[in-house]
Amino acid sequence: MRSEFKALVEALGQHILGKPQQIKLALTCMLAQGHLLIEDLPGMGKTTLSHSLAKLFSLDYSRIQFTSDLLPSDMLGATIYNAQNQEFVFRAGPVFNQLILADEINRASPKTQSALLEAMEERQVSIDGTTYPLPAPFFVIGTQNPTFQSGTYPLPESQLDRFLMKISLGYPDWDAERAMLLGTNQERAMPAMELAQLTAWQMQITNVHASDAVINYILKLVTMSRTTPGFSHALSPRASKALLQAARAWAFMHDRDYLLPDDVQAVFVAVAEHRLRPAYQDSNEDTLLSQRLLDSVDPLAA
Repeated sequence: MRSEFKALVEALGQHILGKPQQIKLALTCMLAQGHLLIEDLPGMGKTTLSHSLAKLFSLDYSRIQFTSDLLPSDMLGATIYNAQNQEFVFRAGPVFNQLILADEINRASPKTQSALLEAMEERQVSIDGTTYPLPAPFFVIGTQNPTFQSGTYPLPESQLDRFLMKISLGYPDWDAERAMLLGTNQERAMPAMELAQLTAWQMQITNVHASDAVINYILKLVTMSRTTPGFSHALSPRASKALLQAARAWAFMHDRDYLLPDDVQAVFVAVAEHRLRPAYQDSNEDTLLSQRLLDSVDPLAA
């Protein structure tokens, strides 16, 4: 891994203990200019990770608490009549920031969830016939509670497809939680990167070379999801673009200007799992759908 990214992972690791792989994936998602979904039980560090990423890249940050009574206007803003000037004035909502934490996004109604679709895809919002551009860069980090918890609405496929990656932090291991309880982990001040540095890295990622063999490997993976009877929801063209984008960011973080099949495999589960649906439920199958798909395609035969 490149020294600057190794330092960033270590710095974030002082705040999110024992989760280096998830931190690497979160950084990869931001370098690839994608949105990140984190599904976990409450208290696992989802909010801490999002806030730390905003600090790290010096991004304007806002947190939107999604609840069942949250309205689209509470998030996007609204046009309000100014009696003094006798004119309508647009009041921007909290979505007009560079990094948005959509906290417990699956507790809001489907109507409110869908209000984010345009913002996430086109980096703009349309209100009362007027289109307003969002700040650049623009990232959404959505957190959601497991769907078996009460008061949750499942995210529709169109919403899930707009998240480049989905990760889960999970419980910390024994040593990490012990260090947290004893206070023996020495938290360092979060380094603040210049926004121009993030933009420069994002531009360099587009120059990471993808050979025909790697492109064919990606195509074989997404095609397999569409032709295998075991999947009722396959990987879309947006998913194949996301996979290439994330793999390039992963390779760049590991100091390479070319892609290997290993880069695709490193990000595949995070990019693909939330986009897939099984054709039937198998209570005896514990393997992730994306992992089963990955295991079924030989990169050397692609």
